Amino acid sequence: MVARRKVAVVGVALSDCGRVDDATPYALHAQAARRALADAGLDRSLVDGFASAGLGTLAPVEVAEYLGLRPTWVDSTSVGGSTWEVMAAHAADAITAGHARAVLLVYGSTARADVRAGRRTGTLSFGTRGPMQFEVPYGHTLIAKYAMAARRHMIEYGTTIEQLAEVAVQARANAALNPEAMFRTPITVDEVLSGPMIADPFTKLHCCVRSDGGAAVLLVAEEYVRDCRTSPVWVLGSGESVSHAAMSEWPDFTVSPAAVSGRLAFERAGVRPAEIEVAEIYDAFTYMTLVTLEDLGFCGKGEGGAFVEKGRLRVEGGELPVNTDGGGLSAQHPGMRGLFLLVEAVRQLRGECGERQVRRRDDSPPRLAVASGTGGWFCSSGTVVLGVG
Repeated sequence: MVARRKVAVVGVALSDCGRVDDATPYALHAQAARRALADAGLDRSLVDGFASAGLGTLAPVEVAEYLGLRPTWVDSTSVGGSTWEVMAAHAADAITAGHARAVLLVYGSTARADVRAGRRTGTLSFGTRGPMQFEVPYGHTLIAKYAMAARRHMIEYGTTIEQLAEVAVQARANAALNPEAMFRTPITVDEVLSGPMIADPFTKLHCCVRSDGGAAVLLVAEEYVRDCRTSPVWVLGSGESVSHAAMSEWPDFTVSPAAVSGRLAFERAGVRPAEIEVAEIYDAFTYMTLVTLEDLGFCGKGEGGAFVEKGRLRVEGGELPVNTDGGGLSAQHPGMRGLFLLVEAVRQLRGECGERQVRRRDDSPPRLAVASGTGGWFCSSGTVVLGVG
């Protein structure tokens, strides 16, 4: 019986991202994995746990084989964008229990290149079986479902379209500080509002970009931290929750499952939302950022609009820097983007973000961060609290 151990993130990396026309998803997985192991300074022979989703018929078997790994602990949980926060929680539990010593989480996608080359269409069908058979005939797209939820929040709490646009404006301001972001040119609220309508009330800039790219995160048991070239970022607490599959079964369009996963994560970490210094939040659409801020407890229910309109989300001068790399709205969004949230949170805590680095009053990097992923159409949520020291 192995004693319960602390768990640290010791390696993080992105593959080439943005516009990548000459790589397969498998190649992006491998590139991100190699870079994460190099970041940690550890050999792949230490990795006995592996988690992947979204690629292949037998994920993560196919991806592990491609990477030359033979893990004895695997996870292929697939709950959309929140997959990676949920997997990180599962990996931490496995390491703590002694079922694995080092777990590698990897994702890669050529979502943009595939559309460009005609290998897939812009709209990904989730099928018509099960609960969705009752809604698909009415033409509900994923974007439309988020738009319906945003409109409900606007009606219920008076949230304005200008406040939602501020989320996109501030994400772009953060992206302007990130040399790897796809879109860096500043935008205004008026530019967001005047863009082409996608799904009322969302215009184009309310919606995430479509990119290629991959990411990897390596978690290890505390006894291996001394062998790493990086400073450890500790997994302090996590939570996961699912809400609904059919929109008709969602009790309240203004409350996301982050209300549960966030509460659990903060309770298990022993910290309060007010102590968090950096937040990386899934932002396929502007409303996701706003409502998740409410549900994580950074402001009251219905107060998200007022909270975001004061510039609080900016790296420069913001009270709570959010999506410091520019997020899915401006930096990159190759599909299930939750792993990118963990990478950016870790880099911020390690003080490695250059011009976009968040700093405390004494000029030191932040010590507490949260990454919260959302999957489906607010169907699932995973939240992870990370800390240093």
